[in-house]
Amino acid sequence: MKIQQNISLKPYNTFGLDVKASYFVEVSSVKELVAILQNPDYKDLSRLFLGGGSNILLTKDYEGIVIKINLEGINIIQEDLKSLVLKVGAGVSWHSFVLYTIANNWAGIENMSLIPGTVGAAPMQNIGAYGVEIKDVFHSLEALNLSTFEIETFDLAACKFGYRESVFKHEKKGQYVILSVSFTLQKEPTFKTAYGDIQRTLAEMGVTELSIKAISDAVIHIRKSKLPDPAEIGNSGSFFKNPEISVSQYLALKERFDTIPSYPINETTVKVPAGWLIEQAGWKGFRDGNIGVHARQALVLVNYGGGNGNEIKNLAYKVQASVKEKFGIELSPEVNFI
Repeated sequence: MKIQQNISLKPYNTFGLDVKASYFVEVSSVKELVAILQNPDYKDLSRLFLGGGSNILLTKDYEGIVIKINLEGINIIQEDLKSLVLKVGAGVSWHSFVLYTIANNWAGIENMSLIPGTVGAAPMQNIGAYGVEIKDVFHSLEALNLSTFEIETFDLAACKFGYRESVFKHEKKGQYVILSVSFTLQKEPTFKTAYGDIQRTLAEMGVTELSIKAISDAVIHIRKSKLPDPAEIGNSGSFFKNPEISVSQYLALKERFDTIPSYPINETTVKVPAGWLIEQAGWKGFRDGNIGVHARQALVLVNYGGGNGNEIKNLAYKVQASVKEKFGIELSPEVNFI
């Protein structure tokens, strides 16, 4: 375990923002993590825990210690004839984990293929895609209490999952580090193809026999066609949440904007695609120097190279204000501003 000073975080965030950390360390075990947290030279510094760096916007140099979580491992902890529970280290790449489950024909997370980031960050956001969220397959997680240094277990109820929300973004924020996450996966799949363009893409790909791999391939194809590769253009994927509004507000908007799409949540609430709202507000393809709004997907803010976090943050504020003025809808960022 090597502690480095004055290190650029450009390789560690998918926006590719070149900000510096006063101190930086990578940990590969719980023992190493506890050791650095209890080290008298660093224990009073502010801390930033990093996974894949795919859901953060770094707006300035970090005057503290950045701890990159590299905890690995995928292990079966329960199994019966119909299902199994996998315990996965927080540092495992999410998409690598998805591909691992598909290779073993274990169903449940194939719709969440190609989401960037690590397993440890997944429950913090209750990540989801194409009709499936973490909460749908969640079993439990283990997290280190930063006050007591005890490992605690959180079940589904304790995590208080909501749409891109969890207890770790609110009342428990900054109090824990997630060490591992356990998922319940099925040996007999229940295919979910109704959301988005999955069915159309499967047809275009000539799929005649449905499988979890076919669904994963379709999702990957869709995401690659819409979303820029962070290795080529800096971005964090979807920058804003899809807003949830009342049915009455939606019907009023539909009278003015007859093509406005929606997805029903329940009898009183619908979800409206944030990308559609942003595009209709005129932002799709917008560019200001080194930053902008992606030309194929208005939900994605991008750093073309050389941009900085404050520029992207200010662009996000302008997009929010524009959508609020046109539609009366508040957009909330998925991305965490640091």
